[in-house]
Amino acid sequence: MADLAIGIDLGTSNSCVAIMRNGKIDVLSNAFGEKTTASVVAFHEDGSITVGNAARANIIHDPCYTVSSAKRLIGRYHFSEEVRKAQAICSYEIAEGPNHGVRIHVRDEDFSLPEISAMVLREMKQVAEARLNVEVTKAVITVPAYFNDNQRQATKDAGQIAGLEVLRILNEPTAAALAYGFGKGLEQKVAVYDLGGGTFDISVLEIGQDVFEVLATCGDTFLGGDDFDDRILDLLADEFVAKEGINPRNDPYALEKLKVAAEAAKRGLSVEDEVEIRIPDVLVGDDGETRSLERTITTEQFGELVQDLVARTFKVCDEALQQADLTVRDLDGIILVGGPTRLPIIRNAVKAYFQRDPQADVDPDEVVAMGAAIHAASLISVEQEAYLLDVTPLDLRIGVAGGQAEAIIERNTPVPIEQSRKFTPFKDFQESVKLKVYQGDSRQSDQNELLGQFEFSGFEPGPRSTTSIEVCFEINADGIVNVIARDPKSGQQASTEITLSSGLSAAEMDNILARDRSADIKQTEIGPEDLDEPSFATPMSEDGEAELPKDDNLELAKDGDLELAADGDLDDFDDINEDELMALASEIDSDPNAISVGDAMEATDDVVPLEIDIADQEEPEGPAIGKLDLKTVAIAPELPTAPGADVDPDASMTMDPPETSAAPKVKEDLFDLSDDVDLCEDRDAEE
Repeated sequence: MADLAIGIDLGTSNSCVAIMRNGKIDVLSNAFGEKTTASVVAFHEDGSITVGNAARANIIHDPCYTVSSAKRLIGRYHFSEEVRKAQAICSYEIAEGPNHGVRIHVRDEDFSLPEISAMVLREMKQVAEARLNVEVTKAVITVPAYFNDNQRQATKDAGQIAGLEVLRILNEPTAAALAYGFGKGLEQKVAVYDLGGGTFDISVLEIGQDVFEVLATCGDTFLGGDDFDDRILDLLADEFVAKEGINPRNDPYALEKLKVAAEAAKRGLSVEDEVEIRIPDVLVGDDGETRSLERTITTEQFGELVQDLVARTFKVCDEALQQADLTVRDLDGIILVGGPTRLPIIRNAVKAYFQRDPQADVDPDEVVAMGAAIHAASLISVEQEAYLLDVTPLDLRIGVAGGQAEAIIERNTPVPIEQSRKFTPFKDFQESVKLKVYQGDSRQSDQNELLGQFEFSGFEPGPRSTTSIEVCFEINADGIVNVIARDPKSGQQASTEITLSSGLSAAEMDNILARDRSADIKQTEIGPEDLDEPSFATPMSEDGEAELPKDDNLELAKDGDLELAADGDLDDFDDINEDELMALASEIDSDPNAISVGDAMEATDDVVPLEIDIADQEEPEGPAIGKLDLKTVAIAPELPTAPGADVDPDASMTMDPPETSAAPKVKEDLFDLSDDVDLCEDRDAEE
């Protein structure tokens, strides 16, 4: 049989797998016939592991041992903002590992984030093997465009742990554009608006036949659909506290019920004008009485809750268009990616900003996996002729004297790329230097992400005026960094692929591969009649709206009401009759669930003094984040408009300088202006 390679969209909330064969793209459905599989891992008392939609059903009645949204934590430091936020809202234990890394502690075991993600990837690998009835060992895995080197390398490690040869780490917006334009002979400039469960990216691409060139990419790795869920969760929790005097966040079972209800309400609002949430048994009070929750949420109320989050996405869009030196009138199409883009508030805002309707023939849940499958096929066969010209999303920098970080490769530089700079030691006759590598847009080293460090001593000591060190940075097609330090006089050099400061060591990788906990994943059998079943798009209802996948724990009534089903063994409803299910529900309902959450470029001859040493990165000061603040904007939403969108197309236009381009027409108080980036900053003035 011909060599096969699959494309995997490893998502925060859901994952998807696809394959391209004989010029045809198949999105492979799981054993339940669903195109997407929940990125959830459940650890059972007997040591077995469940992954996917069956694991998601385990969230409510076993929240401390069910891990979700792990992608938001992969490649991060334990003291980072995203990890602190996750600790406040996640029932499972997030612990600190070696080198300030993140570990998930469940049932007396510690799991790294690449290992958790590997379990999801293993599930997707098994879905493909079950559908295709053949072993699959090669894959292209997608990541958010704004993922840094740590996160990309951690994702690649996850693929290796899952038993996959990772052919390429591909940016999600690039994959979406590939699926949109491949084989159509297009000559277009398009923007990919990618709002996923945990991250937001915007990429501007130029498609010329089957050449896909990324002009600019920007993103926000702290913004996604989970943040929209959190706004609903906080609304429900705060109103419950005001009414009952009990905080449901302190009970992991109650917290997970609210999280599931919030997510389902968000999905319901993508097809209904209002939804009613009914949870009959949120928790049991000190008096032994159960407390219930009922709340109706309209699209207008939801819009007020999340308006500032939506506005944040368009700040990023402004930046991407400026980087690409384009206005919205230069674009020929808008592609929406990610489940949250089904929400009317998102679609309407995107239409208002870009002054055009987004593409209606692209499924936001499947398009990334389809693009990954196309690229996977092109990598194993010379017959597929699609060329990708991607860019690096962030500056690559090296630490220099005075706590500064000097850029070696600037953001939006096409990759693969190799550039070098010359540096001098910090003092005369210095025998070694410690090279610290950063990724980010700030000249201050402590405001960037520390990727790693290594020591170079292969140069001849001497006066600093006559001693130089050439540092060469290389970024491969996966966006992964390699650094070489060389003495131009002696030719001595030291090279290293950046070892993640918060990642896995070689010994840890060997240990993970040896114990192979992914082998303990329960696999759902697919019958022979289901093998090799082609699947293309999400089912559509009669009114043209995409039908939502059925959730085992929530019921969407015909009138748009959401009701939480009784707790019970939700893994397999098909084998339980109604009497047994009611008896099981009664048994679970009698459990008070009184468990509290614990405490919770080009080469240059410029010479820059190289810092002899920089203190190890310290944990940021300040208290840990408790809960998310609910920010309700009590004004009617005003749709944003992109810079240049209000210009008369018949008039003679010139591109305004970025610093004077029109700002989006959104209420100013919706934006945190403290993190604005001056894209045209004068380097000489800055220095």
